[in-house]
Amino acid sequence: MGKFAEADARLLDKKVCMKCYATNPPKAKRCRKCGSTELRPKAKMHRGQ
Repeated sequence: MGKFAEADARLLDKKVCMKCYATNPPKAKRCRKCGSTELRPKAKMHRGQ
């Protein structure tokens, strides 16, 4: 993680659309780009190997 908690929150506290992969605000109910309601929280950890 980064040096500052505020910076981490700004970068990681978002939602990602599962259809178009657009980033949205953390309180969003619909995607700002495609209007989908299929949102997931942005991953906090790297999912790779």
